[in-house]
Amino acid sequence: MKNVERLLQGNEFFQKNYFCKHENELLELVSSGQHPKVLYIGCADSRVIPSLITNTPPGQLFVLRNVGNFVAPYKPDEDYHAMAAGIEYAVTALNVEEIIICGHTYCGAIAALYKDIRDEAFVHTQRWLSLGKKAKELATLALGKEVGQDKLLRLTEKLSIIFQIENLMTYPCVRDRVKSGDLHVHGWLYYIESGEIKYYDPDEHDFLALKK
Repeated sequence: MKNVERLLQGNEFFQKNYFCKHENELLELVSSGQHPKVLYIGCADSRVIPSLITNTPPGQLFVLRNVGNFVAPYKPDEDYHAMAAGIEYAVTALNVEEIIICGHTYCGAIAALYKDIRDEAFVHTQRWLSLGKKAKELATLALGKEVGQDKLLRLTEKLSIIFQIENLMTYPCVRDRVKSGDLHVHGWLYYIESGEIKYYDPDEHDFLALKK
């Protein structure tokens, strides 16, 4: 209960401070609805807060977060698919102009790819982590099994972002708008040890620092 009480106290602080200072902007979002220009797909890791690391106010990011910032490929025959629903809504209903898939360093989901997880308590996790299998295989092939674990994980984090972009492009609503030129897809890597963000450059086949 202490943790919940702390959160409620935090909400009280929010109401008295941030909400009061930005009441007009926040009420405008109530009356006119949300019109974000960016769909942000990120990891559920508690150390990575999208609005904080991008210094973005409410209403500008439509955020989807999950374990590992994975994107399951387009499969309309599945019964439930929260990520697919979010992507379709952002692209088709909200008409976002940019999609960012943002991974991060020291990702627990990426590290779990190299562990033998067979506990029945993680039955859904095991299946979900299969979306990182290609990144693991390519990283191991590129660096070899004898390479240091840290180096292997850092490369896997990067490769996973690229493969998630490929999965994203299997969605017809995404693919059609990208082809028409009114939707752009980006791969980002957030370094939790420095706060820096690097973007994937397909021409350089590498993650580069943002130009200032």
